Amino acid sequence: MLMLDVKDLGWWYWLVTAMLLSVGLLIDPVGLWLAVGLTVINLAHFSLRADRLTAFPVQVRFFYLLLLLLALPEAMRWLFWIPMIGTWAQVLVGYCTMARLVSLLPWNRREPLTWRLVWRRFVSAPVRGSVAD
Repeated sequence: MLMLDVKDLGWWYWLVTAMLLSVGLLIDPVGLWLAVGLTVINLAHFSLRADRLTAFPVQVRFFYLLLLLLALPEAMRWLFWIPMIGTWAQVLVGYCTMARLVSLLPWNRREPLTWRLVWRRFVSAPVRGSVAD
């Protein structure tokens, strides 16, 4: 089911980022650099809006930016396919793999890390808000 959250500014950041990654991979690599630049702006904007830098949306954007930076060297460009596909999933159906990964970090969970917890986080239906709870 589509989950187009057009009233949410964050959704628009992700939409434009997905489009830039698609352009960067399929048409012109400049799109990859623009996606990284937009993600820096996205991170800065959400950091300024958050009451603390450890806020979950800030963490998701931080680790997303790290993934994009890891993919920048020519030999690693194939990695951009992962955030491109994942970002389109976030934009279209609200499934954010990065948020699910970040929710498993020790400071974001209240229970021990088990295979059952990992399974629950990754197969649960998309939700509005945080998957951490």
